[in-house]
Amino acid sequence: MKVIFTYDYGKEKMAKVEALGIEISYAIESNHTDKSGQDFDKADPEAEALICYNPFDTFDFDAFKKLKWIQLSSIGVDQVPVEEVTNRGIIVTNNRGGYSIPMGEWIVYKMLSSYKMSRQLEAQHRLKKWKMNTHLLELTGKRALFIGTGTISQEAVKRLVGFDLTLVGINTNGHPVVGFHETKPMASLKTELERADFVIIAIPHTEKTTHLINQEMLSAMKTDAVIINVARGAIIDEDALVATLETGKFLSVALDVFENEPLPAEHPLWDFEQVSVSPHNSWISEYRNERRFDIIYNNLKAFKEGKELKNVVNFAKGY
Repeated sequence: MKVIFTYDYGKEKMAKVEALGIEISYAIESNHTDKSGQDFDKADPEAEALICYNPFDTFDFDAFKKLKWIQLSSIGVDQVPVEEVTNRGIIVTNNRGGYSIPMGEWIVYKMLSSYKMSRQLEAQHRLKKWKMNTHLLELTGKRALFIGTGTISQEAVKRLVGFDLTLVGINTNGHPVVGFHETKPMASLKTELERADFVIIAIPHTEKTTHLINQEMLSAMKTDAVIINVARGAIIDEDALVATLETGKFLSVALDVFENEPLPAEHPLWDFEQVSVSPHNSWISEYRNERRFDIIYNNLKAFKEGKELKNVVNFAKGY
């Protein structure tokens, strides 16, 4: 079996792949990063599988006619040319669950830092200013609304149990999910936004979720609500968010993702005191390659043995 990798996971891990009887070829940039623009000139045209993040700007499907399966290193799938893979009958799997633990921790970090006014205290530190902040808040008794009840939200909820919040999840039909005190259908989103102290966006980006958080939904939220987005930037209508922020609304808005990345230096979101901008960083941890490789390896083994693959993407749903 022949497989193309666009990332080298190191001698030991790649030897483990080869021990499965897999012949590896590479399409890797000189800096060995997972980006579009890989050079596929040395990749084997007989390959049946492609392990990648986003090479699709330069990938020529016609040059790899035996390709049957693409394993993504990302959770998101919006970089995939859906019509191309669907028409060719190519299975696509993603890294669902692989980054959920650090992202769950990130959500808790942003919740705490917003209520404990960490940015204000750090600013005082830099100025060597000794002044007690009497506006700090407790998470106790608050209501946290998770838009999306997948593995990212589930990992956050595990870590929030001891804080005595009410943990509410929104999913398509309101089906129950372990860890949440309540789950509600997407149809009740606006009503739940009116009640939420924290709004955490952790839902896949699809055609249906583009600008899900629009002016109507932003207006429905509490004046002192905290918004945290670790999903995709396009789920929030950024123009509507800017307009709302200009009224002074929201205690904190922690954005790790944006409609256009990198966020342009002239974008107004940089300038609001209550907005925290981070560079799509929530998924990073020292274990990211270990967990990502485990999913890849187990799927390679299953594919070679003709067994069911984990994390098969359903493009009708968009994730």
